[in-house]
Amino acid sequence: MESILVLAHADETGSLLTRGSLEAVAAGKELASKLSAPLTIGVVAVDATKAVATIASAAPRILAASGEALAQPRYATDAAACEALCRAAQPTIVLAPSSSRFARVAAGVAHRLGGVIDTHITSITNADSIQVSRWFYRQRVEAVLTREKRPWFLLLDTGTCPPFSAEPVPASIEPVAVDIPPTRTTVTGFRTPAQDAQTIRPDAKLLFVAGAGWTKKQPDGQVHADEAARIILDFLRASGASLGSSKSLVDQGGDGQPVLPFLTHMNQIGQTGATPHHPKGLSTCCHGEEPHVVGWRFIGERRAISLDPNCGWTRGKADVVYIADAFKVMAKLNELLAAHVK
Repeated sequence: MESILVLAHADETGSLLTRGSLEAVAAGKELASKLSAPLTIGVVAVDATKAVATIASAAPRILAASGEALAQPRYATDAAACEALCRAAQPTIVLAPSSSRFARVAAGVAHRLGGVIDTHITSITNADSIQVSRWFYRQRVEAVLTREKRPWFLLLDTGTCPPFSAEPVPASIEPVAVDIPPTRTTVTGFRTPAQDAQTIRPDAKLLFVAGAGWTKKQPDGQVHADEAARIILDFLRASGASLGSSKSLVDQGGDGQPVLPFLTHMNQIGQTGATPHHPKGLSTCCHGEEPHVVGWRFIGERRAISLDPNCGWTRGKADVVYIADAFKVMAKLNELLAAHVK
């Protein structure tokens, strides 16, 4: 019989679980229900009392690895905490969010326990056996995996499952002792870039994608790259959106063509770029061809602005397409956002 452990961790405040952790809890609860398997939740936090209040109703058994040493992400301490939780729960299936904190330690913990691990999981099904899905080769090939060896660690991509939500209730927590190894690093503080300098925001509600059309000749026969940069940055500041780009736009710098100075290949979305998870997406000045649109696989609501009524977005790849000049539309949108802030 299978037994399931969900590993979760607190956010930077130390008092709330991350969204990815809540998604993993929801996925674990659903899988446990399908398998009629016992569910345990293990929490890593400096103080788990506040963090587990929102998930107390999700599982009958909640384990917690707590202590000041776990306040900051660190391989040695996080690996020791996860290992201790796993040994206390003795699970056959371990679910965890694919966060930077757990992604760096999960493989090591699986090795210590003699288990196996699969990452970037997007769905879990139960037919004759437990099957998980993930994408390979730049999201062009979907694989369905199953394994006999246990324990089986599964790192779940964020945005593929709705987060667990329930009213906070008092929780009965089983503390788990962690043998903290000696540490050689000390966290002295955080240095965060200004909002207008950081354009990639994985937790943003909106993905804003700029296509190569922003740096092409406009109706007056001129290129307005500086104006395009100003419009886009103003929108990012006002909306808090995450910035994406088509491959053709980020490649223009190597061709000596006008570019947007704040764009890098890190912003690239598509077959040879990233596949972000955002509730909504807005594409501008982009043709919407398949190599780019494949990166929108996990975007909920899709909208696009294009002057071409025959572009790829109009062929069933977007929910709403505005046939309009993106310069004018975004400038007006910035005016409305500025007025709303005032």
